[in-house]
Amino acid sequence: MSTIVRRNIIYVWLTGISLLLGVLDWKQAAAERKVTDFVEIDVQRINVREPDGTLRMTISNSATAPGLVFKGTEHPYAGRQAAGILFFNDEGTENGGLLFGGAKKGRNVSSGGHLSFDQYEQDQVISLDQTEEHGRRRAGLTFFDRPDTPLSLELIDKLNTPEGGAEFETLTKAGGFGYPRVFIGKNEERAAAVILRDAKGLARLRLTVTPTGAASIEFLNESGKVIRRIAEN
Repeated sequence: MSTIVRRNIIYVWLTGISLLLGVLDWKQAAAERKVTDFVEIDVQRINVREPDGTLRMTISNSATAPGLVFKGTEHPYAGRQAAGILFFNDEGTENGGLLFGGAKKGRNVSSGGHLSFDQYEQDQVISLDQTEEHGRRRAGLTFFDRPDTPLSLELIDKLNTPEGGAEFETLTKAGGFGYPRVFIGKNEERAAAVILRDAKGLARLRLTVTPTGAASIEFLNESGKVIRRIAEN
């Protein structure tokens, strides 16, 4: 038997042994994994965690919805009162969610749906939303610019106080949390619109088609004044 033949036989045996060990390891892991089979379950909240306990996803009703979770620590957030799914990154920090809500109170219908993707340690940079309030409906996709700095945990902890709310409002107006840059959707006047904004959040280009079919392109200055308009004759 030549050296090459013997070598090939050894390779075949080693490959076979490796495959066998791999199958055995897989069967052992499958046997150790606990799987419960059921048809239906009623819960208020489900937490999905990594083996080390890191929170990666929650499915909850509005009453048990988590606050703002940053690196595994939850901070109270009274503003979140909707059922849905929240996602968390590898460090246990929120980085997106899917939320829904809606009800009729008297004659007013209040409804909304929200899907978002967050910047690292910041707020959403992509947001798909649908809202309805007092018969006014809006639906669209929005893209945001966010600062490089992370959200302030000190401010998050103060959000439920009057002082914190006022500080949040001031920072928002000053651009401390960034600005929306692009909107594509339908506005409250039922017009289809595309709005492009500058780095300060000011609308500079607006494409609109009204419900009656009138189309226009508008160029705006920093004061929001239309400086040029292209419309159908």
